[in-house]
Amino acid sequence: MLLLNKVLPLFVLPLGFSLILLIWGLLRRRRAVTAIGLLVLLVSSNPLVGNFLIRSAEQWAERRPVTTVAPADAIVVLSAGRTVPPGPEKVTEWGDANRFFGGLELFQAGRSPLLVFTGAWVSWEPETPPEGEVLAEFARASGVPAAQIAVTGKVGNTADEAREVARLLSERGLTRPRVLLVTSAFHMPRARQQFEREGLVVDPFPVDFWLSEGTETTMLDFLPSAGALGQTQTALRELYGRAFYWFK
Repeated sequence: MLLLNKVLPLFVLPLGFSLILLIWGLLRRRRAVTAIGLLVLLVSSNPLVGNFLIRSAEQWAERRPVTTVAPADAIVVLSAGRTVPPGPEKVTEWGDANRFFGGLELFQAGRSPLLVFTGAWVSWEPETPPEGEVLAEFARASGVPAAQIAVTGKVGNTADEAREVARLLSERGLTRPRVLLVTSAFHMPRARQQFEREGLVVDPFPVDFWLSEGTETTMLDFLPSAGALGQTQTALRELYGRAFYWFK
């Protein structure tokens, strides 16, 4: 199921969809189809389009000062993916350090006595420890007491994370716990929905924003770029994910 969730969207996201149209149009000698494929690629790689879509996916959220955050039963840091570089040792490199540091900042500000990491793990990297275990080590090295750190079981997606966090907190005797949820801003709406479905009271703390405050429009924003295409792909993939969970 995890593999299907990752692969199937590739055929409907702009890059895959435009390539399908281009190949089909060239093979069939259909100029109109080829032109549509090229147009989809050009529009989706426009920085103005990418910026708008990623901010829409973030629901125009803003980074909150920790001083404005109310105390909660737990701080929950969602997994962000990581890279295991070539070499004999299975060393984990950061996928998105903002989630970890956002959770650490909340803990150090005394917003909760419990810091929870989720144990993202994929079957094609069986020898690699779950991401939560790696982050827990970094947290301990940063001065967080081991007794105040918890890691869920292995999870494969956001729904798994919500279910495992709810189970972990229930086993600790917490009834309808209030959690400070830390994840990327574009991912927060879907994550919040899943955690609330599990009966948790969610106070969102979005991080990992894609655009800087006060960014001005320049001539470069009218030219196609790989970065803009990445923004468009990320935003649309997230919207597809929300639709999938809604129908599910």
